[in-house]
Amino acid sequence: MSQPDALPGAADLVIVGSGPAGATFAREISDRLPGARILMVEVGPRLTGRLGENVRNLPEPQRGIAQQRSQGPRQAAADASATGSSAGRLAARPGTFLVHEGPAAADMRSGMPAAAMASNVGGMGVHWTCACPKPGGSERIAFLDDVFDSAFDRACELLHVTQDGFVHTAASRHVLTVLGEHFDSGREPDRRVQPMPLACRPEGAALPHWSGPAEVLGKLADPGAGDGRFRLADETICRRLIHAGGVVSAVELEHLPTGEIHTVPTRAVALACDALRTPQLLFASGIRPPALGRYLNDQPQIMSALALDQIFEDPAGAGAGPARADGRDRLTGVLWVPFHEPDTPFHTQVMQLGTAPIEVVGLDAQRPQVIGWGGFTTKEIRAEDRVEFSDTEADFYGMPAMTIHYSLSEKDEAVIAAMIETLTKTAPLLGTFVNGATPRLLPAGSSMHYQGTVRMGEYDDGTSVCDRDSKVWGMANLFLGGNGVIPTATACNPTATSVALAVLASQALAARLG
Repeated sequence: MSQPDALPGAADLVIVGSGPAGATFAREISDRLPGARILMVEVGPRLTGRLGENVRNLPEPQRGIAQQRSQGPRQAAADASATGSSAGRLAARPGTFLVHEGPAAADMRSGMPAAAMASNVGGMGVHWTCACPKPGGSERIAFLDDVFDSAFDRACELLHVTQDGFVHTAASRHVLTVLGEHFDSGREPDRRVQPMPLACRPEGAALPHWSGPAEVLGKLADPGAGDGRFRLADETICRRLIHAGGVVSAVELEHLPTGEIHTVPTRAVALACDALRTPQLLFASGIRPPALGRYLNDQPQIMSALALDQIFEDPAGAGAGPARADGRDRLTGVLWVPFHEPDTPFHTQVMQLGTAPIEVVGLDAQRPQVIGWGGFTTKEIRAEDRVEFSDTEADFYGMPAMTIHYSLSEKDEAVIAAMIETLTKTAPLLGTFVNGATPRLLPAGSSMHYQGTVRMGEYDDGTSVCDRDSKVWGMANLFLGGNGVIPTATACNPTATSVALAVLASQALAARLG
C-alpha cells in the first residue's frame, strides 16, 4: 500500500497520470530543469519495483497478479480475456476494466461497449502491444509539420523503437515478400510493407524486452531516484484543480487507502490521465471549454486469423513451450502495411505466428501456423461523437460519471467495408481463414486507441481544448498529454504520436517553469 507521506508540501510540476505521456513530461522536465520538484499522481497501485515496467516482461504468475491489480473496480475478477470476449459476452482484456460493465449491448457498433481503462502505475503503457508506426498523409497534424518529425524521433528514442525486435524468419520473409509485391507499387519507400516499428530492446532471445513508461522515465523509474525531487504518489486520485484567473495554483488529492485529503500548491500541471479521464478531471474542476469531451475518435478494429499455406519451422525458442496467458508471448514478429491514401486508407498489421487476437474455435487443437491479419481504419471526426459527464452521478472512483455517445457514419462504414474487402481478397496470397475467422469488425472501443477528447487546435475557435503546445486555451500553466490530444483521423497506433506531442508540450512547459 502506498503512503500519503509521498506528497510534498509543494511542487513545481504536478503530473496526473503515469502512462507514456505522463512519463514523458517527467523525463523531459527533469532533463531540462534538474532542480524542478516533480510530483506524479496515479490513481492505481505500483505493480513492480521499477516504475512503469511493462508487465509482458514479467514471468507468470507475477504477470497475472500485476494485470489483476490494474483492473480498478474489478481487481477481484479473474474473467479477463485476451480476445475481448468470453462465453459470448464482452470481457475486459487482462489488466483493464470496461468503462461500463453489464449485459452485452444490442448494438456493438454504437456507444463503445468495449471501451476499457487501466488503473496502475504506468497506465496502459505497461499492457500495450508496443507498436509505434509513424503517421502519414492526412494522419499527420498539418500545423505541426515544422516540428513534428524531430519530436517523433525523440519519442522513438525515449521508447527504444526499433524494427529489429525479432530476428527474420523464413515465415516473416515470405509474408513480407508476398505483401510487398501486392501493396508496394506506387508507394514512397517509408510507406511500403515493412517490419513494424516496436518499442523494445532485442535480447538475442525469442522475445525482446518490451518498453513501457519505465524506459521513458529512465533513471527516474528506479526507486529513490531524482534526489527526492521526483516523487510518485500511487493509489492517489486528483479530485480537482484549484484555479482562478486562468492559473492553476494547487491540486486537491485524495489518498485512496486512507481517505486523507491533501492540497498541494504547484506552479504548473500536466494532465495525462487518458482520453476519458483527462476530460473528466477538467470537467470536475469546472474547466469546460466547448470542445471538452467532443470529437471522440476511435479506430474501428478489424481482425481475422489465417493459417499459412506454407509450413515453416519456428526459429530456436520461438513458440516453444506451453501457451501463455498473453498469446503475444508466442509471436515471432510483426509486419506493417502502412496507411496510404487513396488506395488503402487503413492501417494493416500482421502478427505472426501462433496467435490470433480474436476467438478462434478449435485453434489449440488444430495448431496451424497462424497469423493475426487485420488492423485499424480511420474514423470520421464529428462533434457528436463524445464522452459526456454528469453533475449528479459518480463513477467507481467518485468522479463525474461518463456516458459515451459514439456511432459510425456512412463514410466510416465505407472505409470499414473497403478494409474487409482488401483483407479478404489478399488472404489467398498467404493462406486460408482458420475455422471461419474471416475479417470482422470488433465491438466499438476494442482498439483502446481513444483520441480527440481534449484535442489540440491551431486556433481557439471552440473546436479544440488546447493549443499546439498542448496548453489549455485560456489557462497559463495547464498542459495536456496522451492520445486525447491528437486532433486528426488516424489509423496507426497512436502511442508514439502522443509521446511526440508530450515532447513538444514539455518544451513549452520547461520554458514557463525555467
